[in-house]
Amino acid sequence: MSEKIAVENVNTPGKTTNVDKAKYDAMKQAMRATLPYSAPGLTAKEAKEAALPYLPDDLFPAGATSGWWQKCVQLDLEAKGVVVREDTKPLRFHQV
Repeated sequence: MSEKIAVENVNTPGKTTNVDKAKYDAMKQAMRATLPYSAPGLTAKEAKEAALPYLPDDLFPAGATSGWWQKCVQLDLEAKGVVVREDTKPLRFHQV
């Protein structure tokens, strides 16, 4: 059984969900390494593509499920105030 971590969602304050800690940590590290610290930031698609080279193949073979994990971590980091969503179309994200 894999270790779990509780994540938040900026869209549903006060609610947490438990997810696989290894995958969460890997995606968080990849996003922290690639998201810029200032606007305009990256779109979700750009952030996913930028993170792919940083993801371990044993957890994300050929990038499998990376889109879901990118969104999961992005929403959690937004809820924690680490990532900011710009009011643009398409949405853009950057670190605080």
